[in-house]
Amino acid sequence: MHKTPSVSLIRATSYEYEALRESLQTLLEHHGGMAAFVKPGQRVLLKPNLLTGARPTKECTTRPELVYAVAQMVIECGGTPFLGDSPAFGSAKGVAQANGYQPILKELNLPIVEFQGKRYETVNQEFNHLLLCKEAMEADVVINLPKLKSHVQLTLTMGTKNLFGCVPGKMKAWWHMEAGKDANRFAEMLVETARAINPNLTILDGIIGHEGNGPSGGEPRPLGILAASTDVFALDRAIVEILKVSPEQVPTVAASMRMGLCCELDAIDFPQLHPDLLQIDDWRLPDKLVPIDFAMPRVIKSTFKHLYIRFIKEPMSAYAKR
Repeated sequence: MHKTPSVSLIRATSYEYEALRESLQTLLEHHGGMAAFVKPGQRVLLKPNLLTGARPTKECTTRPELVYAVAQMVIECGGTPFLGDSPAFGSAKGVAQANGYQPILKELNLPIVEFQGKRYETVNQEFNHLLLCKEAMEADVVINLPKLKSHVQLTLTMGTKNLFGCVPGKMKAWWHMEAGKDANRFAEMLVETARAINPNLTILDGIIGHEGNGPSGGEPRPLGILAASTDVFALDRAIVEILKVSPEQVPTVAASMRMGLCCELDAIDFPQLHPDLLQIDDWRLPDKLVPIDFAMPRVIKSTFKHLYIRFIKEPMSAYAKR
């Protein structure tokens, strides 16, 4: 029997440690607290959104305060947390430092790993050449820590899109090129990535979101929301309801529903607040949507195409024939 997905939604307005800590405990209450996810001795990947070091005050990355509070809870359960991401530009460590992570990395002795890729079997034949980072696939526990943002290519970026950070940097560029003409195919690849990573827990940072021309070109927007779920697709479905955005408008949500991985809103259990109680009327979406591959100059595209065919597609088609 299919288990009813459950999404915890609460109001939270402060990144101050004690208040945030209390909010997180309330948020996870229904799920059995952090101890339900982390056992002594387990290695726990914390996957924040470390998009860029260029706009540290614009709320385009997951707040270090949230990562700190979650890491503390993991440590108290006997787990060993580590941070990982594959930013679009620069190293995970560099982007984290630019966004004020240094004090927490030092205090908690939190290692940051730069993701390396490995091929894993995926359920979907369409994406059998998906490279995923072994650090995420081989962690005992994955806690996904997305930031709620508008996105000029995908309308909104939430839990599912944040797991694209578990695809190593160069492979990201290949996907932008390979599926960039087709937002639906790109979204299906993102959903397939999220399904393969299968995070144990997603906690979405919506205390202050980022609206307008995100993922980095928009502006901060206080929302006062924290969300948590063991089902990343149900969480994203709940968030679009809060923002009054139609699920069909958000390629990742539409794809998860099309692929049978996400149910309708009335089939989700909300043990705390219902999305209806948190709705906002004037969340700003991007001024206009742009193609996925728009940022890649032609010369880079042709180089990637050549490398893609030579090193990814040909070996995989040979592998498939065996």
